[in-house]
Amino acid sequence: MNVLLDNFSRYGEGLLGTVELTVFASLLALAVGVVMAAFRVAPVGSLRVFGTVWVMVLRNTPLTLLFFAVLLGLPRFGVVLPFKVFAVLALGCYTSAFICEAVRSGINTVPVGQGEAARSLGMTFSQTLGDVVLPQAFRTVIPPIGSTLIALAKNSAIAGSFSVVELLGTYKTLNELGYSIVWTFVWIAVGYLIVTLTISALFNVLEKRWGVPR
Repeated sequence: MNVLLDNFSRYGEGLLGTVELTVFASLLALAVGVVMAAFRVAPVGSLRVFGTVWVMVLRNTPLTLLFFAVLLGLPRFGVVLPFKVFAVLALGCYTSAFICEAVRSGINTVPVGQGEAARSLGMTFSQTLGDVVLPQAFRTVIPPIGSTLIALAKNSAIAGSFSVVELLGTYKTLNELGYSIVWTFVWIAVGYLIVTLTISALFNVLEKRWGVPR
């Protein structure tokens, strides 16, 4: 326990950094993922192509490589932001590709007749998608989205290698101070467990309230 008690503030700062990365990257991933899912089912060919390329590129790019591209590449083009913002962009964009596919799979579960009925009433594509299709699709995609955001929380550990304060990065300081590396990682694991179990509990509540009964 002395590892935790002697360095409670360090662990707290790292945990807070991980929570911030997870929350902001999740919001970005959800927003971009839903938009890309809409692009992939849009009647406009150019939007479908853009959405498809977005998903294919990001899903098949290692996250570490994406971090290098964002944190080291964007400043070369004059885009200078705090490293934490760059980390949120990398995590959020990467995860948005998986959110997109989860949402698209949910859209595909909605009967075609629902969209046809909406169009027969004179609703536009955006109205049909936003008012008819997505609310029904949302009920079926709660579990996969929850799993994706849990993976995002764990992926945030990569940010520590790029001077971003997060939970895993605390081991460097504690190792230099001579603390047991085993117990250092035990308490780091407990911190990640707290974050992931919180996300899991939140999505369990959402699933019980709005999910499709099995």
